[in-house]
Amino acid sequence: MTTMQGDLAVLQDPVAQQLLECRQPARFAYLWTDGTPRVVPIWFTWTGEEIVFGTPPRAPKLKALAANHDVAVTIDESAAWPYKVLLVRGDATVELQDDVVPEYAQSAHRYMGPEQGAAFLSQMRGMPMARVAVRPTWAAVLDFETRFPSALQL
Repeated sequence: MTTMQGDLAVLQDPVAQQLLECRQPARFAYLWTDGTPRVVPIWFTWTGEEIVFGTPPRAPKLKALAANHDVAVTIDESAAWPYKVLLVRGDATVELQDDVVPEYAQSAHRYMGPEQGAAFLSQMRGMPMARVAVRPTWAAVLDFETRFPSALQL
């Protein structure tokens, strides 16, 4: 039996697992302080419990997250059919750190490769960062083979 969209068990679906390990940036959506939506592409790491981003401590999104921690994240492979999309809603927490966020370092190695990732990170050591962690409260997978958007379901 297929797990219902919205159930966190969908994060164990093979398509979800593939997307949580892919090299595509996530799209991180949040509400600005005036209530208007914002979406930014961003590197991520899945810890098994949280989707984690590293960002500069003065990033504007941190001000917005202090006012409203409800966010959404999408990760997709939509360059070729059948499209695969992971949709997540959750609560974001922010933790300021004195150095590069460990999950950001993992992201750098995954996105850039071991050698380039290490070179990139060596230039950032000692720079403070904010660790933004999204704990999912809702998740869905669209694979356009077995799971379609609700408007297309028969």
